[in-house]
Amino acid sequence: MNAIKNTDIYALSSWCLWSLSLSFCVSCGSYFILDNSQTMFALTLRSFHHTRNSALPLQRLFSKKSLPTLTLFTKDPCPLCDEAKEVLEPYKHRYIFQQIDITLPENKVWYDKYKYDIPVFHLNGQFLMKHRVNTFLLEKQLAKQQHW
Repeated sequence: MNAIKNTDIYALSSWCLWSLSLSFCVSCGSYFILDNSQTMFALTLRSFHHTRNSALPLQRLFSKKSLPTLTLFTKDPCPLCDEAKEVLEPYKHRYIFQQIDITLPENKVWYDKYKYDIPVFHLNGQFLMKHRVNTFLLEKQLAKQQHW
């Protein structure tokens, strides 16, 4: 007899609150998650352990279309950063945008690395470009992410 345990979990991100229903199958050790649209996702115990501690992987897991994360390393003032954000405007529907202020104490590592190079951009945690937006490179990498 398969025993299923149900519970509700919530994942809070900066742009939304996900209400999820979590079921655990005792016999096979799998987690089954239902999102708001009742779409079921199966996760192994190991993969659930990694996703439960962060809202972003949960948000990506349950988004209809998984979008890459574009991170801008910036500070205030930064005229080149302002210019870069304007150039990025037409692409904003194709990525999740995140800004990291390198002058904040918790971002000292990024400050030490990029203090002379902002704006710096990462796509899904990997360096993409710095100083100015290269729209050709951005377009190429976003297209590659879509086919992944």
